[in-house]
Amino acid sequence: MDVAEVKQACEAHYGLVESPFSLTPDTGYYCELPHHDAAFESVLYALFSGEGFVKVTGEVGTGKTLLCRRLLNYLASHQSETAYIPNPTLSPAGLWVALGAEIGLSGYKRLSELRHAVEKQLIEIARSGKPLVLVIDEAQTLPAETLEAIRLISNLETERRKLIQIVLFGQPELDVILNKQAFRQLKQRITTSASLEPLSAPELIGTYLNHRLSCAGYQGTPLFTRAAVRLIWLSSEGTPRLINVLANKALLVAFGKGHNTITEKHVEAAAADTESVKPVLGWRERVRVAIGF
Repeated sequence: MDVAEVKQACEAHYGLVESPFSLTPDTGYYCELPHHDAAFESVLYALFSGEGFVKVTGEVGTGKTLLCRRLLNYLASHQSETAYIPNPTLSPAGLWVALGAEIGLSGYKRLSELRHAVEKQLIEIARSGKPLVLVIDEAQTLPAETLEAIRLISNLETERRKLIQIVLFGQPELDVILNKQAFRQLKQRITTSASLEPLSAPELIGTYLNHRLSCAGYQGTPLFTRAAVRLIWLSSEGTPRLINVLANKALLVAFGKGHNTITEKHVEAAAADTESVKPVLGWRERVRVAIGF
């Protein structure tokens, strides 16, 4: 069988309609976890309170892009105007062009004309009662001069309201950048900051795994044993992306052996095949995992 056939057979083996542990951010699989819900509520409160700048940070694989997409979907469902820049390695001029394109402006040969058109369009949007929300993912990659351009864009306002609100999603390196003296003005404008943390306990990972399995069509008894969940927690250190990687590989390992339950042995084999997780535990540690200590 080729890869696609193996994948399909594996899903059928467990009664799944699709892969539950895909690495592609899919809001349909969003799991209400404490840190993610707290960050989401903080961002919404800031935006609906009229705050101009919001920041969300988290380590690689903690779910920033998923939360970003959930935010965009929520705002769209509430008739808010949004602009989204996923890869902001742009010059200041490139940022203005990208922002213009997001709000339907293009074809300007002079930057001054484009900036004037953007401001005019933002005023029109603001007349609806809601400013434009600009969401920038991977903000830690923004060049210094582009960060300054973002600060200047945030200055766009009428006497009574902001014309644009900006949400920055980035890795912890973004905080390092903003702590530099050169960016003190921008940092002062960030009124709300939230952070995404790894899942802090096996119980949360068990909830996360079961939720994704349910979304993918699984209807049986818990598929992962308690010891398997604990080993995923220890190996992944609670990082959702690594949890997905280990869970997906463990499913394949168990399928290959014709097993219907995922045990710590299957997770151990998955971890041994994954460079980015902690080393596979020795037999003493495996005993502690199995008995819950």
